[in-house]
Amino acid sequence: MNADRPYFDEETWTSLPAFFERLPEPVRLHIWGDETATPAEAQAARLVQTLAMHFPAIQFQLFPRRANYSFYPVIGVMGLQEGEPVDYGVRLIGLPAGVQMTSLVAAIQCVSFRGMTSEARTRIHLSRLRHEVKLEIITTADNETGALMAQRAFNMAVASPLVRSYLIMGDAFPEAFVRYSIRELPHLIINGRVHLSGVVDEETLLRHMTTAVKQN
Repeated sequence: MNADRPYFDEETWTSLPAFFERLPEPVRLHIWGDETATPAEAQAARLVQTLAMHFPAIQFQLFPRRANYSFYPVIGVMGLQEGEPVDYGVRLIGLPAGVQMTSLVAAIQCVSFRGMTSEARTRIHLSRLRHEVKLEIITTADNETGALMAQRAFNMAVASPLVRSYLIMGDAFPEAFVRYSIRELPHLIINGRVHLSGVVDEETLLRHMTTAVKQN
């Protein structure tokens, strides 16, 4: 690890320019937490600062803990319009360690590309959505397929103002495994009711979102 980028190994750092140097729209990383409280919060702050320092399309802003947040750190990936943040409902709960750095990359790209990397029929379906949908993806630092599901969920959040997507680092918050009796990763919960384990395509995810909305 280099002194000016303490969070990254050389292989990871070398791959980042391919993702971040040609972002079409700027993003701002909002991080909620207390750098003096836990190592994870301190590392998350250094992570977003390092990205902003090296990639002009990425900005950051640090915020104190909030009373209504149960876990920290929380990273929100915001769009920017005329210098003001636009909240698309994209969140990473816990330090995105291991392969979940890929999820952070995906979140930044989804916001920068305004969700246009999702399938066209998915965007059409989401434009007809009339009810709020909350997508919670529980994964771990070594769960590679978690990043794939995160990308799909993040795209949907950016594409629709009614969808909010949360990636939760389950190895940092094991109570999530107990609460939802999780045995397979990634695990997706829709509106706290509908559960999906493993990887599903966008069409399947949309179908289950419809089911969850009907159960509300």
